[in-house]
Amino acid sequence: MYPHERSLVEEMKDKPFALIGVNSDSSVEKAKAAIAKNNLNWRSFQNKGNGGEISKDWAVAGWPTVVILDENMKIHYRGHDGNAATKIAEELVAKMEAGNK
Repeated sequence: MYPHERSLVEEMKDKPFALIGVNSDSSVEKAKAAIAKNNLNWRSFQNKGNGGEISKDWAVAGWPTVVILDENMKIHYRGHDGNAATKIAEELVAKMEAGNK
């Protein structure tokens, strides 16, 4: 998924969009190494393993889980299909941009 996510962040850089990652690496050092190795261009938070607080709070049952939120924090998608998530994100951004004109 990383190449897709990198290109999505680039495509949406001047739009009302943010990609935020949550990693399940066992240490901050491993997370930083993975970010550098995979050239990630978005923020990522430390979950401290699969059973960390973020995954518990967001009811994450598998990795990767994609959650698409709007500006009001309403969930529009929760799942594992990056293509479906991208389509929904693009539709939400287009709707937001149209409303701001």
